[in-house]
Amino acid sequence: MDALAGLLEGPRARGAFMIRACFEPPWAIRVEDRAPLTVMVMVRGEAWVIPDRGERLRLRPGDLAIARGPDPYVCADDPGTAPQALILPGAECRYPDGRSLSGSMDLGVRTWGDRLDGSAVMLIGTYLWQGEVSGRLLNALPPLLALTADVWDCPLTPYLMEEIVRDEPGQEVVLDRLLDLLVIAALRAWFSRPEAAAPAWYAALADPVVGRVLRLVQDDPAHPWTVATLATKAGVSRAALARRFTELVGEPPMTYLTGWRLALAADALRDTDDTLDAIARRVGYGSAFALSSAFKRVYGVSPQEHRGRVVVG
Repeated sequence: MDALAGLLEGPRARGAFMIRACFEPPWAIRVEDRAPLTVMVMVRGEAWVIPDRGERLRLRPGDLAIARGPDPYVCADDPGTAPQALILPGAECRYPDGRSLSGSMDLGVRTWGDRLDGSAVMLIGTYLWQGEVSGRLLNALPPLLALTADVWDCPLTPYLMEEIVRDEPGQEVVLDRLLDLLVIAALRAWFSRPEAAAPAWYAALADPVVGRVLRLVQDDPAHPWTVATLATKAGVSRAALARRFTELVGEPPMTYLTGWRLALAADALRDTDDTLDAIARRVGYGSAFALSSAFKRVYGVSPQEHRGRVVVG
């Protein structure tokens, strides 16, 4: 599993969903769901995304925005429109005064808003939980970013619009995969831009030596890697690999490998009921004791304590 696949594997296991939102002005929705990642694609009409802090974004047809939680924001036809609904954690929907919406804005299969023929239509995909692996990339994103149609051309939008209104077997799986593809394509496009501050390890994937080593440890963390075996695979000396890897990634190869293994273990503890022994073997530790010692040293809690925590956003 490489880093981009790992970005979405954990969050999907904990819950992700996609809807079509249809509105006729004036409309405004305040979002306080603390979701770590929400992607919005403007299909028809225009909308504003207004964070409590930072600059607001105007979305036109074909534009895409990504909001990185947990900070709240408002989606509206105009920055001056007062919110008519409130989205809370767990996709709970209420009126601004606290009353439940009770499904009053449900318009059909995965469709939500005030009218089906509204002049504003958005596709909205939300990942409800963030894992340690996904955090390694998401934490490098600004709270709110946009890719405009003039620099971003995604062929997935028509497929999503066609699939989202179907009520057929397998729809959820299809939408999950399309949403994953949409997010990965958007993140690739964003991190290729000069103003984006991509994580050092992400940028290092383009290096012919360090990129190969990163993929080796990401794809097979359970292998008993050493600097020597990694250097052999990369076709360089141990000293050259250690120097080049540290320069590009910001930490030595074995330190990165330890962090990757522990991040995988942390997500497995939350996403599965697997035993500590099974997780230890899967991520490259010889025993549950060895994993537990390393885990507590880095995270400050035992694996069992980590598994018992419930963290939203």
